[in-house]
Amino acid sequence: MQKEKITAIVLAGGNGTRMGSSCKKQYILLNGRPILYYSLKAFQESSVDDIVLVTNEEEYCRDEILEKYNLNKVSKIVSGGAERFDSVYAGLLAAKDCSYVLIHDGARPFVTQDMIQKSIDAVKIYHACVIGMPVKDTIKIADENKFADKTPKRESVWQIQTPQTFSYDLILKAYDKVLKEKPEGITDDAMAVEYGNDTKVKLLSGSYKNIKITTPEDLIIAEAFLR
Repeated sequence: MQKEKITAIVLAGGNGTRMGSSCKKQYILLNGRPILYYSLKAFQESSVDDIVLVTNEEEYCRDEILEKYNLNKVSKIVSGGAERFDSVYAGLLAAKDCSYVLIHDGARPFVTQDMIQKSIDAVKIYHACVIGMPVKDTIKIADENKFADKTPKRESVWQIQTPQTFSYDLILKAYDKVLKEKPEGITDDAMAVEYGNDTKVKLLSGSYKNIKITTPEDLIIAEAFLR
């Protein structure tokens, strides 16, 4: 029986405006290496079969990251789009011969082998799963006037991370629909699957360390984690 191919799509198309740096966040050096390196290295060392890198800095990534650190599981580099969902879709089209796909933010350098393997094991059962963690703080739902309207039970509220992992046909069909109908408020891949789809998304425990580096404060935290 033919082995089911598993592909990781790593997104590195963000412009890093909230970082306040002329260097895009995924290329900022963290302990002497670009942030993106750590995400790619995690998938390089995992059981995924190949990696599709979505970036608008192909030459830099190839010369300064892939070749420099021998990250040879990156089989394709494709250009990103104007919005995140455009970049994901470009990655999906490049990964068309796989059975399962893990979608990961390149600016999350602390993804672990456990998270990746847990996602791979779960997607074969549930078809859609995401890494995340229960929130630590009490959450308030605000009304249109910014008064507290509702307080959901803290144990039922999760902060969602990546990787987000899906059966390939399921996520491609979801994005085909999203790009055709262009609904508002789709901010992650799980929401694309949830939009007009009966498939439930399984939540898998990740780590509070699995942060997305977006602001200068995040960079300080990341440096502390590495130390």
